[in-house]
Amino acid sequence: MNQFRDLDPVLHSQLRLAIISLLMREKESDFSILKDRTKATAGNLSVQINKLREAGYIDVVKDFKDNYPHTICKITVSGSKAFEQYVKSLQSYVSLKPKA
Repeated sequence: MNQFRDLDPVLHSQLRLAIISLLMREKESDFSILKDRTKATAGNLSVQINKLREAGYIDVVKDFKDNYPHTICKITVSGSKAFEQYVKSLQSYVSLKPKA
C-alpha cells in the first residue's frame, strides 16, 4: 500500500513553490518584489509565473506605473487550495512512523 500522496507537479518546482509561498502570505506581489525575494532571473521568473497562471493558481495583472510596465501577481482560490493540498501531501512523507 502506497502511503505517499502524489505531489502537484506544478508546485513541485523550487521557484514556483517559492512564488506560491510568498503569495500565500502576501496575497499579491509585484514582479520586482518576487524577483528580489526569490533571487530569480527576470526570464526564469516570467516563465514560472506563466506556468502558475496557466494552471489557474495565480492571476497576473499588467499595467503601467510611472510609464514603466508593472506586473502584479495575485494568488487565486484554487492556488491557495493547491498549496494547502501540496503541504498535506508533503506531510504524508514526513509523518510516517518507522516500523519497530
